[in-house]
Amino acid sequence: MKQSGKSETKIIFDALTLQKFLPHRYPFLLVDRILELKPKERVVGIKNVTINEPYFVGHFPGHPIMPGVLIVEAMAQTGGILLLDNQEKPGEKLVYFTGMDKVKFRQPVHPGDQLRFEMEMIKFRQSICKMQGKAFVEDRLVCEAELSAAVVDRE
Repeated sequence: MKQSGKSETKIIFDALTLQKFLPHRYPFLLVDRILELKPKERVVGIKNVTINEPYFVGHFPGHPIMPGVLIVEAMAQTGGILLLDNQEKPGEKLVYFTGMDKVKFRQPVHPGDQLRFEMEMIKFRQSICKMQGKAFVEDRLVCEAELSAAVVDRE
């Protein structure tokens, strides 16, 4: 996963590769691919929002909007890749999100939109971290949050 001797690593992970690191599966795997990964600093992920998402049946009939909590969850999953990249055996670890601060929903997300998540590491000590996340549709900021997490052993 890492390339030694380089200060920046650009890697593309598809959905199948993501499943090797994240425990999430349909319908809860909310990241389709990783476009950029700069170890211990930054990750960029993509979620293609389609009308086939199960939550659109009830949120809201005739006016589908992606639930804000799922946007934040998708940001968290993207950030989880950044955290697991720091682990020697990422397949033996899980990321538990422990807090959300300064969450703001700026604009609704609709079917057909492509979300781009940009997560930046603010602090990382041992197994605890804080990240700043932003979600965009094209160049429009639709959500932002500070997320805290802990890396734990899978049981």
